[in-house]
Amino acid sequence: MPDFDVIILGAGAAGMMAGIEAGKRGRKVLVVDHARDPGEKIRISGGGRCNFTNINATHQLGRERFLSSNPRFALSPLSRYTPEMFIARVKKQGIAFHEKTLGQLFCDGPATQIVAMLTNDLRAAGAAIWTGRQVGSVERAGDEFDVMIGDGRVTASSLVVATGGKSIPKMGATGLAYDIARQFGLKVTETRPALVPLTFEPGALEQLKPLAGVSANAIVGHGKTQFEEALLFTHRGLSGPAILQISSYWREGDTISVNLLPGEDALELFRAARQTTPKLHLQTVLSEKLPKRLAQLLGDMFNQPGMVGDLSDKKLAVAAEQVSRWTLKPVGSEGYRTAEVTLGGIDTTGLDAKTMMARQVPGLFFVGEAVDVTGWLGGYNFQWAWASGWTAGQAA
Repeated sequence: MPDFDVIILGAGAAGMMAGIEAGKRGRKVLVVDHARDPGEKIRISGGGRCNFTNINATHQLGRERFLSSNPRFALSPLSRYTPEMFIARVKKQGIAFHEKTLGQLFCDGPATQIVAMLTNDLRAAGAAIWTGRQVGSVERAGDEFDVMIGDGRVTASSLVVATGGKSIPKMGATGLAYDIARQFGLKVTETRPALVPLTFEPGALEQLKPLAGVSANAIVGHGKTQFEEALLFTHRGLSGPAILQISSYWREGDTISVNLLPGEDALELFRAARQTTPKLHLQTVLSEKLPKRLAQLLGDMFNQPGMVGDLSDKKLAVAAEQVSRWTLKPVGSEGYRTAEVTLGGIDTTGLDAKTMMARQVPGLFFVGEAVDVTGWLGGYNFQWAWASGWTAGQAA
């Protein structure tokens, strides 16, 4: 007889959810993690407040807001375990929360409340939790999986891999899930950092250097994809929600566009100023709408000396174009060190969307960030973790 019915590698959001659901079905469950405490990425998420879901992280919007080589794959788990279902769990525990913006739900208090809720539910479901244990070899022996944990071997009829991607390696992130997938014949799509700040070459950085620490609301675009949120200038390049969002779409060699006056017509703004305050300089006009340092830099970029009252429509149009369609060319990103998630991962063609099980390896499941499903910023990736973990927990 195997030691357990289900072994779950990874005590993060997806792993704990899978363990809870499998345990509720009467399965003998072991959840293992190399970290000292479960749910470490939950604990630090959302500035310590845990953006635990997004009310828009639904299967109806899944094809638009979850990136994958097969955008349809995520729809089944997302339809079976919805944001409302996780919100109900949070409410049942008496955890206070609020909507911050754009459907993002955060705890009023510390994120450790979510971790405690999940670990308590795991224990209530009869699951064992082993932390601070390294996972070694994983082998298939007949109908069982033989897993080296620490210096001992443990067996189970089902194995759920929930070890995440490569993001935030200082917290112990590795490519273990990809290694296990390849070992059992599953394909892994190209992986890259996502939801990550973008960096610039030294010349551009020198120009942007005075703006480090300045933020502004902006529309940041790449191709037909646009996000209107905050943008933050850093000493390495650009960050802030709008940049993190577009980073999932941007590729090396591409440019991004920045509209610093969303919802406004920059040319009309300048024309109105020419009529009402003709003795002001362009940067002074902009400083009424933008942070002063940013307005000053744009004024220097315009290279339009003199007062706004002396500038022709043609010159105003050139300046307006730079404000509303400022084109920038990042050279890279800050990498997995600061990336919130990993884009790409285990190819979904090898998985059954209704169970998260490998099609060719009965009893082997992959969930969460390790799979080639990546959500937008703002609670979407947690909802994918809950949904994919819940789905696997029904079948493992």
